[in-house]
Amino acid sequence: MDPQLRERSALVALLRLPGAQWQETAQEVLEADSAVDVLARRLRPQEVLFTEGDPVEEAIEEAARDVTAWQAEGLGVHAFFDPRYPAQLREIHQMPPILFTRGALAEDRRAIAVVGTRQASPEGLRIADTVACELAADGVTVVSGLARGIDTAAHRAALRAGGRTVAVIGTGIRRHYPAENRELQEQITRQGLVISQFWPDAPPHKRSFLMRNAVMSGYAAATLVVEAPWRSGARSQAGLALAHGRPVIITDRLLEHDWARDFARRPGVHVVHSAAEMLDVANTLIRRAEISPDSLSEAPPFAWT
Repeated sequence: MDPQLRERSALVALLRLPGAQWQETAQEVLEADSAVDVLARRLRPQEVLFTEGDPVEEAIEEAARDVTAWQAEGLGVHAFFDPRYPAQLREIHQMPPILFTRGALAEDRRAIAVVGTRQASPEGLRIADTVACELAADGVTVVSGLARGIDTAAHRAALRAGGRTVAVIGTGIRRHYPAENRELQEQITRQGLVISQFWPDAPPHKRSFLMRNAVMSGYAAATLVVEAPWRSGARSQAGLALAHGRPVIITDRLLEHDWARDFARRPGVHVVHSAAEMLDVANTLIRRAEISPDSLSEAPPFAWT
């Protein structure tokens, strides 16, 4: 078996073990320099005298069949140690050990997350449309979460401008959620990229969308929050972005909320008063990220053997 497929399949097998903690598993694999070795430590002590065959090899072969089938279906399957895994995600504590993709994987260092509430106001939709369209036209990748409201407006505007957009979804990559965005998701697959950190058929779950917000924050150089009440994923993403060392841009309209006034006092948060100012700040942050990209690791954590 190809060494890359073998390691990737061993990681899939590890993540499928009952009670597997994904972040802890990734750290253990990183420290061991091999997913196969970690799988062997987990499975071989459990082998009983009457078991025929090697449980490690059986688990790897079963996972390899699934990985091969996923890839034959057109899905990208990227372990965190793969050379093409997005380098910027290796920086964050919530780094997904495995990513599933549909569409064109790219470096996307010039990326801004444009996020906000599902219950968007007409003004919020206008701002999201204007900003995403201008960013995309300037060659900046627009990242969002394919939800109703602000996310949908941002994706559509980027596509309309002929730019690149990345959808980080909170379900398995075979799913379409919400259902009305099925066509939009397929269009992004053809013209951009769809990313999921969940098994391909995973259904929507409240916790999965918060996990998705962490990946959106980590993938982008900065997060731009258009509209967000207290109980919203966009507000949570703003907090995650600051924890990741990523700048946050918020509109002055958000200052009616206590959470936004609190955030406005924090280092790394930029309050803007117009769509034009929002674009100016976003472009400044992108230029800074291009000048000082040293924090984003370009090399895979370990080499193939």
